[in-house]
Amino acid sequence: MSVRMNFEHELETLRENMDAMGKGIQQAFADLLSAIALNDLEELDRIQKNDRKINEMERKIEAECLLLLTRQQPVLASDLRIVSSVMKAVGDMERIGDHAADIADMAVRLNGISYKEYAPSMPEMFEETRKILCDGVELFMARDKEQAKEFYKRDDKIDDLFNQVKEELVACLKEGKKDTDACVDLLMVAKYLERIGDHAVNISEWEVFKETGSIKNERIL
Repeated sequence: MSVRMNFEHELETLRENMDAMGKGIQQAFADLLSAIALNDLEELDRIQKNDRKINEMERKIEAECLLLLTRQQPVLASDLRIVSSVMKAVGDMERIGDHAADIADMAVRLNGISYKEYAPSMPEMFEETRKILCDGVELFMARDKEQAKEFYKRDDKIDDLFNQVKEELVACLKEGKKDTDACVDLLMVAKYLERIGDHAVNISEWEVFKETGSIKNERIL
């Protein structure tokens, strides 16, 4: 097998590992939603522990990326964009895993309270975050540059929902009829959801970079 053919084979393996990590992140968030709905404390604990596996996947993929670059000389600009975008995207996926674990920790502390009673917009924010996460990962794996270019606009809805949830929780605090600690914890949950939305958009932007060498309309490579 030629050096170039071997490189292409390793790239395909890299994509498969990236796909597995993306599916793992999607599943972790789906499990989180289910565990919160059922107040399944055992499952919430498992989600927190599972974050270590996501971290290990990130380290493995990053190591594969570095090995690819050292083995293939000279490195084409297109190859460098592919490997660089994968390294950046898995970093965003790892952060999503961290935030999912953080939300699981908060959910244990909240212990089954009705999020909707405190912040009516919270269920919608969870659902929109799930959608943007799944779609951002899918765009990267499908190499859909055109849709990825417009994907950043989706984050506006998450930001609007975060501001709405924040206003609802502030109103709760002012009324003094709800648990203060729960209000603070729910605000943190909303902030983690907002950050997950940001990372999902980042993942789509790395797809644009992979195909064009530009990020946020600025030529890099």
